[in-house]
Amino acid sequence: MRILFVHPNYRSGGAEIAGTWPPAWVAYLSGHLRQAGFDDIHFIDAMTDNVSDADLAKRMEEIKPDVVGVTAITPSIYRAEDVLKVASEVVPNAVRMLGGVHATFMYKQVLSEAPWVDVIVRGEGEEICTELMLAIEDGRWPADKHKIKGLAFMDGDQIVATPAASTVKDLSKIKPDWTVLEWDKYIYIPLGTRVAIPNLARGCPFTCSFCSQWKFWRDYRVRDPKDVVDEIEDLVENHGVGFFILADEEPTINKKKFVAFCQELIDRGLPDKVKWGINTRVTDIYRDRDLLKFYRKAGLVHVSLGTEAAAQMKLDIFNKETKVDENKTAIRLLREADILVEAQFIVGLDNETPETLEETYQMAWDWQPDLANWSMYTPWPFTPLFQELKDQVEVFDFSRYNFVTPIMKPAAMERGELLDGVMNNYRRFYMKKALFHYPWRGTGFRRRYLLGCLYAFLKAGVGRTFYDLGKVGYTGPQSKNKLDFHFDDSRTIAEAQMEDWVSSADKAAAAKERREAVKAQMKERSAERTQDFKLPNGAEIKACGGGSQQMEDV
Repeated sequence: MRILFVHPNYRSGGAEIAGTWPPAWVAYLSGHLRQAGFDDIHFIDAMTDNVSDADLAKRMEEIKPDVVGVTAITPSIYRAEDVLKVASEVVPNAVRMLGGVHATFMYKQVLSEAPWVDVIVRGEGEEICTELMLAIEDGRWPADKHKIKGLAFMDGDQIVATPAASTVKDLSKIKPDWTVLEWDKYIYIPLGTRVAIPNLARGCPFTCSFCSQWKFWRDYRVRDPKDVVDEIEDLVENHGVGFFILADEEPTINKKKFVAFCQELIDRGLPDKVKWGINTRVTDIYRDRDLLKFYRKAGLVHVSLGTEAAAQMKLDIFNKETKVDENKTAIRLLREADILVEAQFIVGLDNETPETLEETYQMAWDWQPDLANWSMYTPWPFTPLFQELKDQVEVFDFSRYNFVTPIMKPAAMERGELLDGVMNNYRRFYMKKALFHYPWRGTGFRRRYLLGCLYAFLKAGVGRTFYDLGKVGYTGPQSKNKLDFHFDDSRTIAEAQMEDWVSSADKAAAAKERREAVKAQMKERSAERTQDFKLPNGAEIKACGGGSQQMEDV
């Protein structure tokens, strides 16, 4: 059976300005499928190769696949649907499969707007996809589709979702096939070397209201560090990778496993051959302050911190559980360990003003991270925060949910003013860094890396690909009132998806009401029991410590 995977051709001028990123999803799926005996696997990276739909159609006709599979995050969902639309026209007998975080939670929306999608894989894909491929190969598809967990599909005019499948419990079975990628295409611009995105852990125990990772991966699991380093050693020795970023939301959560991972890298001499970066939380930097130099010895050179916002109020909205003053200290600790640090800010909330944007700039300059990044507040349509704010959402064109487009309009600013304010922050921060910091502070690797980052910014700026500036027509402050964000106003929430949202919201509200009622009832009964109960000597009952009042719930 011939399987074709396609990475959709979508660009936003965000993370891709730093390089050409390898689509790790296809390696992880292909590796699992090969273990099950599927060897005829093909891959088209339509994004990296900038493949048009017409050229994609020709290549599909040449390959003649039995299955066409594609994945998508929210902003690339329409391009992923387009890939399967092309497949329906040129290889109509192929099963058309879609996976990824957006389709997992928005399957009713996807199947309503793209009925040519045959099946959606919901959740962690390796085991579900393999079971689906086995059913297709054995001729049990579509007859057995209701028996396979973790799917969604149309059954007549009804949208059906089978029960959720289990997450991958035995992570030793995760053995990606990195040979499916053409490695000369994937270059990290700051270092001019091949780049990879391997995976140490899956899931996240934290529940940030703007994030979906903890919902998608569900339970938090860590792979054996030796297995991961085996994978990295293969990437270095056989594919020429010189830099990698761990795909984990926060790889430092399990301190013991992360330390073992670093030690394994050191024991194999890999830090001399490959450098790497991570995303993590400020609290973990505090926790590991005595280990930061050890992490640097293991090759860790770049840490991106989710400082998120300059105002503590915003951090509370995001449920980040961090304090503003902790961010400055964490940045200092990393710089003292010779680890480059990138501060991430989220801007564009309802209460954003020119003054708060200026505050984030002043705070960024005061903290002195090596790099700073301002991302537009973008509520994923399947997160708790979106449910809370959906009455304020005006744009349902998911192709613009890319962290560089102001989806939400602040009450006191126009979208063009917000974008111009963010660009002003970028201009000032990096101009000062370029003139007074990067060329003069530090030598060797640090200086080369920072100048490489500056080059990546300049390259994207000159080409006007940074932040999609060319597409929206931004040429400077004089253009801020003339921008066209190209929102597709015809995009709306499908009726089936809206019903699902309402049902979920009603269930959540009812559950909360039940919890509050039970809590109140328990308090009432406790008070009654205390009032009726007398000690044998007739003494009055006291609370802990001899007081007359019980501790208040907090």
